[in-house]
Amino acid sequence: MNLALLASVFIIASCGLVYELVAGALSSYLLGDSVTQFSTIIGTYLFAMGVGSYLSRHIVKGLVARFIQIELMVGVVGGFSAALLFLVFAWAAGPFKVVLYGLVLLTGILVGLEIPLVMRILKQHYGLKDLVSQVLTFDYLGALVVSLAFPLLLAPHLGLIRTSLMFGLLNALVAGWAVWLFRAQLAGLKGMAAQCVVVSALLVAGLAGADRLTTLAEANLYADEIIYTETTPYQRIVLTRWQDDVRLFLNGNLQFSSRDEYRYHEALIHPALQAVKQPRRVLVLGGGDGLAVREILKYPGIESITLVDLDPNMTRLFSRLPLLRELNQDALHSPKLKLVNDDAFLWLEKNGEFYDFIVVDFPDPTNFALGKLYTNTFYRLLEKRLSQHGLAVIQSTSPLYARQSFWCIVNTIRSVGLQATPYHALVPSFGEWGYVIASHQPYVQPDHYSANLRFVSSDLTPTLFQFPKDMAPMETEINRLNNQALVHYYEAEWKHQAP
Repeated sequence: MNLALLASVFIIASCGLVYELVAGALSSYLLGDSVTQFSTIIGTYLFAMGVGSYLSRHIVKGLVARFIQIELMVGVVGGFSAALLFLVFAWAAGPFKVVLYGLVLLTGILVGLEIPLVMRILKQHYGLKDLVSQVLTFDYLGALVVSLAFPLLLAPHLGLIRTSLMFGLLNALVAGWAVWLFRAQLAGLKGMAAQCVVVSALLVAGLAGADRLTTLAEANLYADEIIYTETTPYQRIVLTRWQDDVRLFLNGNLQFSSRDEYRYHEALIHPALQAVKQPRRVLVLGGGDGLAVREILKYPGIESITLVDLDPNMTRLFSRLPLLRELNQDALHSPKLKLVNDDAFLWLEKNGEFYDFIVVDFPDPTNFALGKLYTNTFYRLLEKRLSQHGLAVIQSTSPLYARQSFWCIVNTIRSVGLQATPYHALVPSFGEWGYVIASHQPYVQPDHYSANLRFVSSDLTPTLFQFPKDMAPMETEINRLNNQALVHYYEAEWKHQAP
């Protein structure tokens, strides 16, 4: 029996940590800024566990029965937490944070009640020294196993809703196990067993309908028909379609619309690449959709392209799905392309090659993990890999809707000794969008384009580099690893643009 109860501690600890991780990951997907979300949720959860531990002193009778009932409550609250949060965000985003922190508080209090009760149940079998040692060992071991399994196995393969439901079922099974172990001393045995059966059945039904719950929630988050979804260790990928318009969303943020993505990618690539004399070696950081590579391949003199994208699921999707292969014109299957799935920051640190043209096409700096890819440290690495006559181009969010963020990127590039030439283009699905050309030598605009383009032309080019008063340069802080000023600017500016 003792071993069985200690095994229960292992499961309880695993379940408690999973609910915490699910809440942190889900709020990061939906609200952005993963550091803030995880920090506040962990803090709230630990505080709630402390409250639960304190409250356990008031449970003086029927310890086993109370433990079983608390297990069942944790199973229901924690198990259905992800599904409830998704649905609340989809149907009424206003009270989302209230529901989020309410669930974290409630789950934390219930989990905080569990361990003290188990220790009091086990007290009759162990001395205090051995009791504390054994319980804490299994507690921390369970936390370790889940902390490794969550990002590597659970979230990518089960998704957040199914993961929380599965661990809720584990809580219910622990309760059922306890009913069996203590059947000789439990009053109301049939009632307890019935409660375990009902809760388990609810969670099994939830697991069976997890896909429908996810679809129901996402159907209200996205205006168009969802044709593909996938959760990877790095992001939530969603593809939607309305008539001939295919849209890609990463963690809920629009990445492109097939109707006007050519404007974004032509403006990203051609004003810079056409200006490089005899470009041969190209590096693309980000851009796992292959659309920037598609534009680069319009220059037959390019000998090699190295594409570095963090998420192998992203590049695999855009190299296999026929609809997306047609959009990027099979660019990811080009014999000139070398595909690397790695963190661009780490890859630049260990790579010693030089490139004539570098494209930096990362998602906007919505959190600190992305913000590090816009810091002066990152641009120093970029400067070392850029040949003396080469050019780099960086997508730089909107100079109209996020003016301070845009000029922060410009000023940060200049702070490392590179020349920075900002410009912008109108992409209807995004609005006015900004880019920066970085170089060792002064940039000279091309007077013609050799590629067959739909948007960029020699007549248009001079206008791209003119900034009206509402997008004019401004002083900003330099974005550094230790201040992440850009993320703060970005959050403040885009918060006021949200619909």
